Amino acid sequence: MVQEIEIADFLKTGIPLIDVRSPGEFAKGHIPGAVNIPLFSDDERAHVGTVYVQQSKEKALELGYRYVNPKLTDFITQSETVAPDGKVVIHCWRGGMRSHSFAQHLYDNGFTDVSVITGGYKAYRTHLHSTFDIPFDLRIVGGYTGSGKTHVIKQLQGLGLQAVDLEYLAKHKGSAFGAMAEQAQPTVEQFENNLFEVWRNLDYSRPIWLEDESHNIGGVNIPMNLYDQMRNSRLYFLDIPKEERAKLLVTEYADTDIESLAESIRKISKRLDGQKVKEAFHYLSERNFYEVAIIALNYYDKTYLKGMNFRDPEKVFIIPQNDTNPVENTKAILNYYEQHE
Repeated sequence: MVQEIEIADFLKTGIPLIDVRSPGEFAKGHIPGAVNIPLFSDDERAHVGTVYVQQSKEKALELGYRYVNPKLTDFITQSETVAPDGKVVIHCWRGGMRSHSFAQHLYDNGFTDVSVITGGYKAYRTHLHSTFDIPFDLRIVGGYTGSGKTHVIKQLQGLGLQAVDLEYLAKHKGSAFGAMAEQAQPTVEQFENNLFEVWRNLDYSRPIWLEDESHNIGGVNIPMNLYDQMRNSRLYFLDIPKEERAKLLVTEYADTDIESLAESIRKISKRLDGQKVKEAFHYLSERNFYEVAIIALNYYDKTYLKGMNFRDPEKVFIIPQNDTNPVENTKAILNYYEQHE
């Protein structure tokens, strides 16, 4: 007998998960770890939907069966690879006919423990967003561009503290230069799913460390209910000289091809003085990346300061540091935290 399982209960199990939605639906966003065995291709799904709207539910079902019947044996073969012990969970968009018919097919062909997620992927997304409504004890690592905030997050992780690298999950460094040397960004929906996969395994009773970010990290967005909490949490701001930060940016970006750097300068050119833009391109042609970084920081420092001014000043803690050494800067933040919390 096919069972139903609530999404919150499934997430505690570790049971293999099959997503029977179309490849396009899966690519837009899926539960991390799910294996896509689509009942319909994208074109087939569109055709069935059109028939449902323009003709009738019965005609759509008839068409659906014609598409699915030749695949039934292959569904079993693929599912055996995913769940060789016969225990598996299935989901579609809303936990409807697609997932139940697929699950019943597996059960009828020897799978001993088959469940369907109640409400499907839609229930997962609702659960995700409601989780970020929970009040968290957030600690934000701040600092002007080039302060090495991401390196501090990694240091905190290495010390066994709860720290989430948002830029790693976003595959972007958060500025006009951020996409260079990174992988393609996930969709907005998949970024949220990947973030939640990390987040749901945290201990919400303990502090969670995050890097100070804009709502947008490249082309993806931090869930607004989480972002609002970030903006209202304590900010530990590393105040590091611009010259030292420029040195770090050179080490991180100098291997990037010149045209990519030039395109990034063009993205911020409207916000720079015209003469500074000319200077930036001149220094870039000479491969003088340090001076290019100094010019870029003139823009980014003003932008960051403007954003910081919207924070509660009583929750902003300035921590002066001489350079971008992540080990020493992490120690400084933790020492300040221990002394003042």
